[in-house]
Amino acid sequence: MRIRIASLLAVSLAFSGILSAQDWSPAGDHIRTKWAEEVSPSNVLPEYPRPQLVRGNWLNLNGLWDYAITGKGEARPSRADGKILVPFCVESSLSGVGRTFTDNDALWYRTTFRVPSQWKGKKVILNFEAVDWSAQVWVNGKEMGTHTGGYTHFSYDITSALGKSGVQELVVKVLDGTDNDIQPRGKQVSNPSGIWYTAVSGIWQTVWLEAVPEAYVADYNVVSDIAEGSVCLDVDVCGAKAGDKVKVAVIGGGVGYDPEKGAGPVVAETAAAAGEPIKVVIPGAVLWSPDCPYLYGLKITLERGGRTVDEVLGYTALRKISAKKDADGRKRMALNDRSLFQFGPLDQGWWPDGLYTAPTDEALEFDVIKTRDFGYNMIRKHIKVEPSRWYYYCDKYGILVWQDMPSFCDHDGNRWDTWTYNRGEDVRASRAAKDNYYKEWKEIIAQLNKFQCIVVWVPFNEAWAQFNTAAAVDFTREQDPTRLINMASGGNWYTRKRENGMTRDESKIGDIIDCHHYPEPWMNFWDFDMINVLGEYGGIGLPLKGHLWQSDRNWGYVQYKDGEEVLKEYTNFAGQLKALIGYGCAAAVYTQTTDVEGEVNGLMTYDRKVIKMDEARLHDVNQDVIASLKD
Repeated sequence: MRIRIASLLAVSLAFSGILSAQDWSPAGDHIRTKWAEEVSPSNVLPEYPRPQLVRGNWLNLNGLWDYAITGKGEARPSRADGKILVPFCVESSLSGVGRTFTDNDALWYRTTFRVPSQWKGKKVILNFEAVDWSAQVWVNGKEMGTHTGGYTHFSYDITSALGKSGVQELVVKVLDGTDNDIQPRGKQVSNPSGIWYTAVSGIWQTVWLEAVPEAYVADYNVVSDIAEGSVCLDVDVCGAKAGDKVKVAVIGGGVGYDPEKGAGPVVAETAAAAGEPIKVVIPGAVLWSPDCPYLYGLKITLERGGRTVDEVLGYTALRKISAKKDADGRKRMALNDRSLFQFGPLDQGWWPDGLYTAPTDEALEFDVIKTRDFGYNMIRKHIKVEPSRWYYYCDKYGILVWQDMPSFCDHDGNRWDTWTYNRGEDVRASRAAKDNYYKEWKEIIAQLNKFQCIVVWVPFNEAWAQFNTAAAVDFTREQDPTRLINMASGGNWYTRKRENGMTRDESKIGDIIDCHHYPEPWMNFWDFDMINVLGEYGGIGLPLKGHLWQSDRNWGYVQYKDGEEVLKEYTNFAGQLKALIGYGCAAAVYTQTTDVEGEVNGLMTYDRKVIKMDEARLHDVNQDVIASLKD
């Protein structure tokens, strides 16, 4: 029997004793998106959070929880400070709290839930999609563990901690140092200004339960081969026994495929012993591209003795990303073996009402849809990791993604060179910061590698938190050898020391040389043994009254008076960009998707209520740029 419980309004109890009832409302007086009006304690991100690993038996724990802020070293508080709307961070408006959180604080959460009676005899898994930064978890007073890392999923089997029936208690303690120069945090700072934004602390993605059998499919990775029209899956099975088999069925999906429905004919099917790779050859395979974002459904079944033990639904796509030389010997980015100019916005992924968290799933989808409507084919996800559903929407709408690793500090005194090789300096990072960088980057790549929209990994940006670049690129390649690597977006590029017969090609690090230049497009440096891209340019500012985060200190790299002026300059920049493409530029990133706090250089206002340029004309300009590179 399949049940689906989309939401649960948590019982309103204090940490100890009863707390008087309290109504929820957004905090603060900053601007908000139109979707904020749809958010309520009974309707907060009810969607299934992992579209690549869908089960029917799940329970959403989003809603009002008790919260309290204490000193970092203090014991669990006896009373709550109030209610917080999970999964919005404590600093955000939609949390209903809007409080500043510091490195000296501890943030405590408490809620209760009941396990559905239909789950009797099943394991119960508690899932957190993301908590920034350190989360210690108890169920009914039993400690489940502590997770660090603000961008990655984590889960606990809580079966042994559950009471036989009735109300169950969940408590979470969060610590978050934000800009302590150890933990990856991207654009978050304690004192936001300019390009640095409000800190995000605590739970900021969905919390949920699912029921699984004793042995179950925990995760999988998939790699496609367009030459033979196949997908190869490595399926992680928890609790597997000798003789268990995993069967993978590929479902004929299409453009706009919904993995939760699992509808469509089975077009290919293969089984193998649990723990073994599974290759499925798809007759007449359709390739994924921005022009035709074709998705195939997946049904992954764990069998024991001919009986189905567990089953999950997902999806995938067939595509190949690579480098390809043009007729003049300059390297281009190739999708499915055809040169394609990749062009899109720098996307920070911030919201005036939810900060890191979009107010609704429709809002999350909106930014991806508008990127496509504006005529782009790519997004650079800038030093942030999004919820899984965001990457699904990029897969669904045919948007290529460059994925940054969130930085753990700024320059910190290291020299940033943007003109040639081997003249920058590493950041003075601690051993703890470096070790944690590798830990979190490995987890991020493992979490995201199923999403075929991702075509480039970006380990470093503008020398922020940059260290031992060659080792970091090699590490990234070890985690995923199927995608391109942009070693250092914006400068501080390096080569390996050529010795012991090493060739020039062998001295290169990664695949891409990435220049930044504001406001007009320009390349400071070329190396035609590498793919040359313009990783940031533009930043044309237009502040619009009534849609500003703050009344002063608003800035863009250049500012204009109205949308017509902005479009004229944008079109002028597009002409300059086409000239660079003719010379060898293979991709470009325009700053940026939306205004963010004090930045007013977005294609849209921060509240997403105004598109600053004529959308149809913007679309045509961008499509003309993309079409200027011929295969």
